[in-house]
Amino acid sequence: MEKKRKAILAGASGSIGSCLLQDLLNDNNYTEVLVLVRKNLNIQHPKLNQLVIDFNRLSDYSAEIKGDAVFCCLGTTKSQTPDQKEYRRIDYQYPLDIAWIAQTNGAESYHLVSAMGADKNSSFFYNKTKGEVERDLKDVPFKSIHIYRPSLLDSKRSQQRFGEGMMNRLMHIINPLLIGKWKKYRSIKVEAVAKVMQAQSLNEQKGIFIHQSDQIQALSDVLTPA
Repeated sequence: MEKKRKAILAGASGSIGSCLLQDLLNDNNYTEVLVLVRKNLNIQHPKLNQLVIDFNRLSDYSAEIKGDAVFCCLGTTKSQTPDQKEYRRIDYQYPLDIAWIAQTNGAESYHLVSAMGADKNSSFFYNKTKGEVERDLKDVPFKSIHIYRPSLLDSKRSQQRFGEGMMNRLMHIINPLLIGKWKKYRSIKVEAVAKVMQAQSLNEQKGIFIHQSDQIQALSDVLTPA
């Protein structure tokens, strides 16, 4: 008998998270999807369980944050969150707090959306923060940790960040020119990232895995029917 799983998802309202939520709800391997949200999503599904929380008080909800696989798609931008302390809280502290709580409650795998260029030694605050959360996540004793480092995200969302639409149109022209070692800089569709996260969560292999953007795309291509 196949194992039936429960997923925990943080960041379900974002571009990757919203795609991942639909993939998980449509996956028969998952019987329940628990989403951690600040306010209820306008979605109804028999497998969906929405837990409205204050992310600054995650420990208050420890007893309810239980599942087998954890997916963290939380993140912000400098324009959305100019205060570096708040930025770090969202991109660093929340993912780690969720990781420790879920693992203590029995979760076996953790799937983090990071970013290309993540580097704990970077002089750039954004890259440094991403690198530090990757580093410290590895201390949480999950059976498996998957870190995804997508490049520029290609999304069809209605409210794109400043310049995203123009940049994505430009990348559609440039992408075919990026080959060899430059291939990882191609833009990538959010649907591809979500699909690979969902598929990797069913992988029983133990360890810590870092998926670069071109590797995510290659895995997605394998998963997509011809």
